[in-house]
Amino acid sequence: MEIKVKPAEGRLGIMVVGNGAVATTFMTGVLMARKGLTKPVGAMTQYDKIRVGRGDAKKYLHYKDIVSLAGLDDIVFGTWDVYPQNSYQAAVYAEVLKREDIEPVKEELEAITPMKAAFDKDYAKRLDGTNVKSLPLTPSQGGGTRIPTRWEMVEMLREDIRRFREEKQCARVVVLWAASTEIYVPVEMEYHGTLAALEKAMKADDREHVAPSMCYAYAALTEGCPFVMGAPNTTVDIPAMWELAEKTKMPIAGKDFKTGQTLVKSGFAPIIGTRCLGLDGWFSTNILGNRDGLVLDEPANFHTKEVSKLSTLETILKAEEQPDLYTDYYHKVRINYYPPRNDNKESWDNIDIHGWMGYPMQIKINFLCRDSILAAPVCLDLCLLIDLAARAGRWGTQRFLSFFLKSPMHDYTKGEEAVNHLYRQHTMLKNAIREMGGYEADEEID
Repeated sequence: MEIKVKPAEGRLGIMVVGNGAVATTFMTGVLMARKGLTKPVGAMTQYDKIRVGRGDAKKYLHYKDIVSLAGLDDIVFGTWDVYPQNSYQAAVYAEVLKREDIEPVKEELEAITPMKAAFDKDYAKRLDGTNVKSLPLTPSQGGGTRIPTRWEMVEMLREDIRRFREEKQCARVVVLWAASTEIYVPVEMEYHGTLAALEKAMKADDREHVAPSMCYAYAALTEGCPFVMGAPNTTVDIPAMWELAEKTKMPIAGKDFKTGQTLVKSGFAPIIGTRCLGLDGWFSTNILGNRDGLVLDEPANFHTKEVSKLSTLETILKAEEQPDLYTDYYHKVRINYYPPRNDNKESWDNIDIHGWMGYPMQIKINFLCRDSILAAPVCLDLCLLIDLAARAGRWGTQRFLSFFLKSPMHDYTKGEEAVNHLYRQHTMLKNAIREMGGYEADEEID
């Protein structure tokens, strides 16, 4: 069946929730790259090549030569944040990039002033910004302001999106969550099982079961914008949001950018599995000092991240497939806030394996990475590819984007299992692009 993809004409608005280290590194890099002052290294949409065709017809092409992708010159940025600093000030404060890599695009970054965030401090207790949405109280109520209800948040965010689209003359808009991890919201069918139930909870201002991020996602989808969840929040990983995505015919993707340790884990675990080595334990720890590290120092917020990071290994090395090798291994993940490192995260993995006749061995992986440097190209790829998906008429969970995500969404209500194996994820990505480009999706996922 031929898939008709609308061309990427006009401006693509990227509205980023969060104006911190990841967002400003992403925006600065795009602005610098389109001036020819840097290279978008790490962005698969800019560098990766895919085989299309077989035999004499075989050729290897960049994504843009297979499908119509928005160019860097087409992108215009907007953002929401709890702090009022513009993106230039925020980029300098984040201390990810050197000043000489920010100054050439100072004017463009200064023009990106964050809109007031839909924020609930109970979901991120370590943040204390003042640039938040509020509504006035009447004199009879004592004056001052109040936090909007969840439904009021939705309406205010929808207005932000409409205004941004009009002011920036965008043909299309994508909403990307690059803000902090919220406290864990368990999926409860009474509130999250249907769209009607979620809307009822929003209108009842149920702050326990409706996270602020859900208001962003609801607003984006109802305004015709694809939504990407770049944190481990359960935001769009609930049946109610799947129903809304189907109703609005909009694509969604999540959860959590796959950048450092989990990227290594999803790529290295297949080595152990393919080589038929046994696993006894995998201990992962991280030290991180940026705003994300500060938020994750709160146990309730860390639990959300922990659920995301722990899900990777168990779907790659499975006891039911190889009981001699993968029964009862120990898997532990830790994140530690350590301010001196700022954005320069260090992840350390200790892997205990066994080989021939059960003899033990160890593997140590020490990844001194830069969190936002790894996340920025993932942001670009996700935005360009989910925009492509929307133009191709794809809606709902975009499983082909799991390559970029730490805890890929899947329909757990039907027993579906997430694909975390990096090379299988890459095959899914390549097949989807082939298909949208009018080629045969001809690569098997073994």
